[in-house]
Amino acid sequence: MTTQGTLRTGTAGWVFEPWRGTFYPEGLVQKKELAYASSRLGSIEINATFRANQKPESFAKWAGEARDGFVFSIKGPQLVTHIKRLKNCEPELANFFASGPLALGARLGPFIWQLPPNISYNREVLGAFLALLPKSVANYVALAGKADGRLKSAPYLATDNVGPIRHAIEMRNASFDVPEVNAMLAEHNVARVIADTPDNPSRELTADFAYCRLQGPARGDGGGYKPDDIADWANTVTGWTAAGKDVFAYFVHEDKLHAPANAIALRQAAGVALPGD
Repeated sequence: MTTQGTLRTGTAGWVFEPWRGTFYPEGLVQKKELAYASSRLGSIEINATFRANQKPESFAKWAGEARDGFVFSIKGPQLVTHIKRLKNCEPELANFFASGPLALGARLGPFIWQLPPNISYNREVLGAFLALLPKSVANYVALAGKADGRLKSAPYLATDNVGPIRHAIEMRNASFDVPEVNAMLAEHNVARVIADTPDNPSRELTADFAYCRLQGPARGDGGGYKPDDIADWANTVTGWTAAGKDVFAYFVHEDKLHAPANAIALRQAAGVALPGD
């Protein structure tokens, strides 16, 4: 019997001034915005980790403000994706993983690796990177234990309540649009990010979970997500969860003002209720 997967919808980040008075109630103090967001959303991407490693205390603080059942996804550092360009990056990965994500505990969701558009597909480079990514808690701790002196805090290696270690990768160069890339991702159980754009409309899954960064809609008229688009996506994601796959769907398109409303509409259309409803 297939176990039902879990749908979590959300946004990239939670601090956005135009959401105050639209998504966030008037008068809500900023320090309570994450708690409120977690009552309406299922997940949020942490983007600060892209620019620099964060501290364990920050991850623990975020975890403490979010409700039970909520998880964060974490964007991998630009030092790995944009500067090292996935090459010879084991020390950088070790420092990143040791910097504190484990302090999220049960609220640790997938890691998302976003490649710059000017990285082209290289089988050896991609294969070596995928092989480096830890796929289990034990693998994670082993790699994080290799952190070097550039890490500004003691390595954080506690694994209390940490669930599956998952990775998704967003490839924004057309050279990756070949079947062998998806086969490599499937071999490593790494999710190919579903972008929902005219250039990247595919909804093919490469892992035992789905990771969507919804930037479309793929019909490409620039009008943002309409009720019909939400209904279409609800049909898709409920099919995935019925097949036992967890689904993470983030609205990250240019219409950021309405991203929370879209995330709420999608989960409600898929029959998912949260405490803030």
